[in-house]
Amino acid sequence: MKKESNKKQLGKGIRALLTSMDAEQEVDRKTLSKELSKHVALIPLEWIEANPFQPRKDFESEAIESLAQSIRTHGIIQPLTLRRLSENSYQIIAGERRFRASKIAGLESVPAYIRVADDQLLLEMALVENIQREDLNALEVSISMNRLIVECNLTHEQLSSRLGKNRSTVTNYLRLLKLPPEIQQAVRVKEISMGHARALAGITDLVEQLHIFKKLRADDLSVRSLEELIRKRESGASTGHKPAGKTTINPEIRRIQDELSGFFGSKVALKRSQKGSGTIVIHFNDDDSLNHILDLMHSDD
Repeated sequence: MKKESNKKQLGKGIRALLTSMDAEQEVDRKTLSKELSKHVALIPLEWIEANPFQPRKDFESEAIESLAQSIRTHGIIQPLTLRRLSENSYQIIAGERRFRASKIAGLESVPAYIRVADDQLLLEMALVENIQREDLNALEVSISMNRLIVECNLTHEQLSSRLGKNRSTVTNYLRLLKLPPEIQQAVRVKEISMGHARALAGITDLVEQLHIFKKLRADDLSVRSLEELIRKRESGASTGHKPAGKTTINPEIRRIQDELSGFFGSKVALKRSQKGSGTIVIHFNDDDSLNHILDLMHSDD
């Protein structure tokens, strides 16, 4: 792979910024951080090296292979974050699983956000300003929020304070990153709205979630119609009766179950004895839903 053809993959805007640094020209660091935070570069895999300080050393091969298959089908939805070391050298800040899976998937390059310095304040300011842009779709906002949490080590409370948004708003955006790739892609291309995605994110069963998503697209449902459809299906109104013989569940146990179900996108059953012991069962319907759960369990990179 020729150096010149590879360099074209960076994009004119990013290439111009980084070239000015290589030429030792005066660069305003705040402007540079702001610009790089908004753009995604396409970086050849051969230019990227793993982070030697990566706390995780063991990566489950089956989970990486599953992620590779997802990348072959849907591509990389959430870009990696890289630190620029020199002209053709980058180090992973976040995304080593995606990096490894991309190699297995046969990719030659990957989309990435570029960092040029360890200046958390400048990055934080740039990302916050980026989130306030009006032309971002909901998934782009979600990814930027997640970058603030991961790269700037912010809690949800701190993030909501920085952005001047309610914590519930922040939580709703971050939940979009737990949606299946098909739904995330629909949000990205603005086929469905944030309201649609928020309603779909509240469905705990992955199979049901995808079924309703397909009906949403087929019938071009409004947000209100979608919410009504979900309410009817959850209450059993679509069949004209409610399920009989339901056991009453402790409200706190129900809350924990719902929280876990929302995270994994699958039904979760939690049983706890009076002595405090118990079990947590995560249900899945097929290999795809199992792989989705495994991906979430290893999504800390």
